[in-house]
Amino acid sequence: MVNCCGLVTVKNEPVPLKSIAVEVSVQGHVATVSSTLQYENQEQSPLEAIFVFPLPGEAAVCRFSAKIGQTEVVAEVQEKQKAQEQYDDALSSGQQAFLLEESDESPDVFKLSVGSLPPGEKASVSLDYVTELAVQADDGLRLCLPAVLNPRYQPQGSDSGSGGSAQVSSVPAGSVPYSLSLSAHVSSPHPISRVESNCPLDPLNYLNTEKTQATVSLAAGHQFDRDVELLLYYQDTHQPTAIVEAAQASAKPGSLMGDPVVMLSLYPEFPKDVMSSMTSHGEFLFVVDRSGSMECPMHLGSGSLDRISSARETLLLLLKSLPMGCYFNIIGFGSSYESFFPKSVEYSQKTMDEALQKVKEMRADLGGTEILQPLKHIYSQPCLPDQPRQLFLFTDGEVGNTKEVLDLVKTNAGSHRCFSFGIGEGASTALISGVAKQARGHAQFITGQDRMQPKVMQSLRFALQPAVVDISVKWNVPKEVSVTLLSPPIRVVFQGQRALLYAQLTGESSGDTEGSVTVKYSLAKQPVENQLSFSLKPAEDTGMAVHRLGARTLIQSLEVEEREQDGEKEGAKEKVIELSVQSGVSSAFTAFIAVHKGDGEALQGQLLRRHVPTPMLNLRGCSLTGFSSSVLERDMKLSELDDRADQLVCSASEFVVGTKSMSAKKKAEGSLASRVKDFDSPAPTSKPVRDPLLQLISLQKASGSWVLEAALAEVLVKTEEEVSKPKPAQVDQEVWATVLALVWLYGFKMEAQEEWQFLAMKAVSWIQAQKVASVSECVQAGNTLLGCQVQKDTLGL
Repeated sequence: MVNCCGLVTVKNEPVPLKSIAVEVSVQGHVATVSSTLQYENQEQSPLEAIFVFPLPGEAAVCRFSAKIGQTEVVAEVQEKQKAQEQYDDALSSGQQAFLLEESDESPDVFKLSVGSLPPGEKASVSLDYVTELAVQADDGLRLCLPAVLNPRYQPQGSDSGSGGSAQVSSVPAGSVPYSLSLSAHVSSPHPISRVESNCPLDPLNYLNTEKTQATVSLAAGHQFDRDVELLLYYQDTHQPTAIVEAAQASAKPGSLMGDPVVMLSLYPEFPKDVMSSMTSHGEFLFVVDRSGSMECPMHLGSGSLDRISSARETLLLLLKSLPMGCYFNIIGFGSSYESFFPKSVEYSQKTMDEALQKVKEMRADLGGTEILQPLKHIYSQPCLPDQPRQLFLFTDGEVGNTKEVLDLVKTNAGSHRCFSFGIGEGASTALISGVAKQARGHAQFITGQDRMQPKVMQSLRFALQPAVVDISVKWNVPKEVSVTLLSPPIRVVFQGQRALLYAQLTGESSGDTEGSVTVKYSLAKQPVENQLSFSLKPAEDTGMAVHRLGARTLIQSLEVEEREQDGEKEGAKEKVIELSVQSGVSSAFTAFIAVHKGDGEALQGQLLRRHVPTPMLNLRGCSLTGFSSSVLERDMKLSELDDRADQLVCSASEFVVGTKSMSAKKKAEGSLASRVKDFDSPAPTSKPVRDPLLQLISLQKASGSWVLEAALAEVLVKTEEEVSKPKPAQVDQEVWATVLALVWLYGFKMEAQEEWQFLAMKAVSWIQAQKVASVSECVQAGNTLLGCQVQKDTLGL
């Protein structure tokens, strides 16, 4: 019988991981994250604990150590196979050992093995990584501490590999048997306006009058059952900045760690006249995940839409916002894929109506998340002349072959731009950020109570911006100093978006202490130039964070190069291992290994293996214990779960998050039963309450106009007669209806302007094309009818 003292998993196995304490140090756009994991063996035999967990895809893991009693053992980076052998040898000879390795399939999944922990022994394991902070739509900088690791779907016939998700042990979110504490110290060259989170925070504490330094902590008692997101807001975020970091004193000059490294944050500003003209060309391909997990709710709060419903609403908005003259198609994927049209079609009223009807019928019924085949299909289709291809990818990102997907996107990067959206907790950051980075696009994450629509419309705005071409970067430094670029060349520039560059500075200048970088590019056939100066004198100690991020950037480029060579040349792999060992930054080909020799006595007894669980969200947000990932996302429709609904319900109390009382449990069981059973049953006859904004959007024509009809009057909360009567005599009905729709949007829905701005632009263009003489009279009559005070100029008329 298992000794069940202390914390136990749902399988009644003791959990050796007791707590995780995280300290975050943010300097401007870079964060250093230090996690301390406390382990304790409360069993009668020596123990090996395996913990598979997510990290941000861009993170550079740079230190790993273990403390047993008063002895600290610092791990060293070694070639992966050598490290694994050393770990196995240590365990077989009864020594304690610690191994940290990146998954073979995805760079955002790590496996931590704590080996031969004696009965009653405690161990403290520390893990440090540095990461860049991504810029959000509202200028916030996002730091995500991932908690949720959903089972990554392995495509049929693929080898699940040894390093990762095949060994994931999961428990329902809300049943995580270890605690989390988090504190952050934030310093910035600009004042810190505020810090927000999806989890309760203690108040922000400023450390100086300039408000450039502050501390903030998670409120006590946080359950580590979801990704923890911090959003940092600085004043003047969009100022270009340069940080020069001094060399590591112990490293050899000329090596990456032995020279200063500069990190540049560039924010190109586009001329206003260019920004007001959106392109009307393009082939827009909307690639939507229809795997079973898209039935999960967007968040665990009440009234949450499921992910597929949110995707349907977003597609409605996108289809209405497209410019006349472009081409489009929608591809749904799961274990197989389906296209709405055999090939991209021209955007017109007819094709838009046809697509909208298919969007209404779209379900999460295509099985597992296999993204490779639909992408191969898209890339096999020839690009249309003068219609730049723009790919919008929506997925909850639970795929196992991330590296294979990224390599495919990189190979085809020249033919398209990709805008990616990670939906819900546990979406792979490596996949979502990686495809956007490789294909010169932009990545967004939609978690917690985020609405998908504003983020998607921001990406559409980027897609409709004139493309930046002929980008060049010129370094101006004294002749004694040479610059080695660590980042891949800048291939894409968007208005208001940051471009980060890392470079190694070799040699010293006797005179000049300043360098500069000039970025030139062409936008709408106009040359544009941005310049940034920086001091060659290194900044105060930043803990080598900039060097390590520069090393990680270079390592990622070399890893892709090695996979492209498919092992034919040893060059790239050898360089990665050398750079990883020198910089102490993890890679696909290396691992961290620490061995504690102890008192020389081998441990007695049979070694038990315990998998430390990570929280998992799945199937409508109910966490299913005991179901393997293959069951959760195998090639089946949700309707096939009918037979299993009773089985699900009888242990619903195990699955339902946060139900305490019996009555709450009964209620949850009933709702789970009905939601699983009734998925394919006919819709109820009572009319669902619809969001008036979505209703108005659904009534707009492809050209941008609205028709005077009962449905429009209903949105305006008027009768058809009340809407028709005040129409100025000489004005066409369609013009009047379109002006009313615009006045209503500006009068009542300004908070959602980001969502409907393109619809409004189309409507204004359409009205202007009608050459109406009495627009002012129309707007005035519309204001009187709707009780608004919207100016004609505000509408853009």
